[in-house]
Amino acid sequence: MLQLAVILPTYNERKNIALMVNRLDAALQGLAWEAVFVDDNSPDGTADEARRIAREDPRVRVIERIGRRGLASAAIEGMCATAAPVVAVMDADGQHDEKLLPLMYEAVTGGEYDVAYASRFAEGSSTEAWGRPDRVKASGVANSIARKVTGVDLSDPMSGFFMLKGETLRADAHRLSGVGFKILLDILATVDAPLRVKEFPMNFSARMEGESKLDRTVVFEFLVGLYDKWLGRIIPTRFALFGTVGGLGALVHLTVLTLVLRLFGTDLQLSHYPKEAAFIVGQTVAALTAMTFNFVLNNELTYSDKRLRGLGPIARGWLKFAATCAFGMLANIGVSTALVRVGVHTYPAAIAGIILASVWNFALSSKFVWGKYG
Repeated sequence: MLQLAVILPTYNERKNIALMVNRLDAALQGLAWEAVFVDDNSPDGTADEARRIAREDPRVRVIERIGRRGLASAAIEGMCATAAPVVAVMDADGQHDEKLLPLMYEAVTGGEYDVAYASRFAEGSSTEAWGRPDRVKASGVANSIARKVTGVDLSDPMSGFFMLKGETLRADAHRLSGVGFKILLDILATVDAPLRVKEFPMNFSARMEGESKLDRTVVFEFLVGLYDKWLGRIIPTRFALFGTVGGLGALVHLTVLTLVLRLFGTDLQLSHYPKEAAFIVGQTVAALTAMTFNFVLNNELTYSDKRLRGLGPIARGWLKFAATCAFGMLANIGVSTALVRVGVHTYPAAIAGIILASVWNFALSSKFVWGKYG
């Protein structure tokens, strides 16, 4: 009878799959277990490698996700896809100590604890083998911020190695944000009743093969995850990101407009062009620049889990984004003009137009650029 499922989110981990299965086999003697690799459509063939092994070892399963990404959401899908009464989440790169799994299993099934997790900062733990003091320091800062914002009082709430009963996870799975890359923090900050947590010190190791997949957006995703738990139910997280990018785009627009006007000599009165012509050119260049800026940031950050890749998809995405922005601009002008005509002051009318255009652009771009019609 199946007792434990180990969920391993992956992206470009082909070389580590067989090594990880062998390490689990050695560590989990006496337990009926399965390994569920949740792969985000890795270009290196990680899912195919997992399938190859699964044909010979029925304890290995693979979920290949198309069109969506993210460690937290991958972990949630994997934990909900197994019939095992107890589920664990860990990295597939060998940095987590699989020898802790039997101890964690005993803690969770013994009735005294609801969650067992491995800490990089508990007494008796070590990160020397990791060889990345910069990452250790950054993780310590992130943990400190996470504790203050969420109220989760653990030595390492950002840990990605933990275990709990499947029913505990599924009871609140619909309330989890799935944003960012640290699902343990999401779980502990979401559940209503406090969970009893058992902490195990961990010797954090270097990767077995390959390079870290934590890219330049990792800090951003961490902050987004905290925002989602803090204010995400008031202002939806993705809309807040879209609006923030839009605000930055407005600054880019004004900056480019100023530069173009100065280039044409409007301010210095050195231009042979009329002021109106210079303004039209400046507005056009500024609008195109700001729109491209917004598209790039939204693609990289706001919709990082649906990120467009490749020249063709990016070009088509940009054109669709430009079209949605054009409709948004028309809505902005129409509404703000109508409000002014009925006596509303200029600035409140302009703000109303901006808000309407933002909601319009967000709704359309979410659906037609990065959504099901993208």
